[in-house]
Amino acid sequence: MERCDTLAAITDEPGIITRTFHSPAMQRANALVGGWMRDAKLEVREDAAFNLIGRWSSIAPKAKTLLLGSHLDTVRNAGKYDGPLGVLVALAAVGMLRERNVAMPFHLEIVGFSDEEGVRYQTTYLGSRAMAGTLTDKDLAIVEEKGIEKAKRAANELLAYAEVHIEQGPVLEAKKKALGVVTSIAGQSRLSVEFAGVAGHAGTTPMRLRRDALAGAAEFISAVEQTKITATVGQLQVAPGASNVIPGHVKLSLDVRDQSDAKRQAEVKRLRKKALAIAKKRKLKLQWKPVQETTTVPCDVAFTKLMRAAADKQEKRPPQLASGAGHDAAAMSVLCPVTMLFVRCKGGLSHHPDEAIKQADAGKAIGALVDFILKCKDLYV
Repeated sequence: MERCDTLAAITDEPGIITRTFHSPAMQRANALVGGWMRDAKLEVREDAAFNLIGRWSSIAPKAKTLLLGSHLDTVRNAGKYDGPLGVLVALAAVGMLRERNVAMPFHLEIVGFSDEEGVRYQTTYLGSRAMAGTLTDKDLAIVEEKGIEKAKRAANELLAYAEVHIEQGPVLEAKKKALGVVTSIAGQSRLSVEFAGVAGHAGTTPMRLRRDALAGAAEFISAVEQTKITATVGQLQVAPGASNVIPGHVKLSLDVRDQSDAKRQAEVKRLRKKALAIAKKRKLKLQWKPVQETTTVPCDVAFTKLMRAAADKQEKRPPQLASGAGHDAAAMSVLCPVTMLFVRCKGGLSHHPDEAIKQADAGKAIGALVDFILKCKDLYV
């Protein structure tokens, strides 16, 4: 918990927590956490995508590698625990095993991914997708740092990836449980939607003759709110943006998520149809641009069973939860089996400076991860 506090003081924007891909603050964060990794007698390096990696080599040189970790970047004005908790819980767990002189039949690596939030380039999972080898030509074209694709790892060298993360939701708190085991990570559709009308004088253009882009956008946002799954308009840009001018152009973001890819895709089609109808009725032009499409990711059955058994020693009958938020585990799933453990957070609040967890819950997460590693050891042997 003290390390979480210390790391939170490293920021690109004084007074709030902000760390983005390869920024000065991220470089300092990697240096700090890398020092803690060395204190735990790990071999430390950065890969070509600036992912921080601490390695405990096995007694068997040709063994596979079990990856543990999360991300060290943040959203703007972030909390202390979204991402860093998973890295520091993994470091604490590995430190405990090293103190016990446990002989590991596989290599252990702790990874602090360089970009999960996508703040700098508006493309999420930059660090983990580089490791998974799924960066696109478009990604590589917009990233200023060249050669990050060299961070790709081979699937045959990895045993699995396990991630501890705050829940970012209220379910565990409502159930009075410290830990939960993740079953799947929701698919996401992110889109850019634009309504174009005609700007005009606010005092001289009759209401019935207006082609108000903001009024059309507002009607569309109301339709989004009525969706039966999870959908959000989080950004709105209005032009010309003057109090006495009818808005002629509006650009908004649309984020649609669900555990069912079919339901999510059907809802995106329904919302597009609604947007077209609004545009036609109001004599507006519509632009509908997909930005990102991520399919639902099921967690690996076998490793999740081990995680559930490990968590059960710390918290009897830990709930099984589907994650509505995206995680590096989603990107890593194309490379190796993945499993996740959620930790209760106060009020389900995340992406907010008031993000909070209990010290005792962090301790249970460490204990569960230690036992998970040992169960993997027994399985591997």
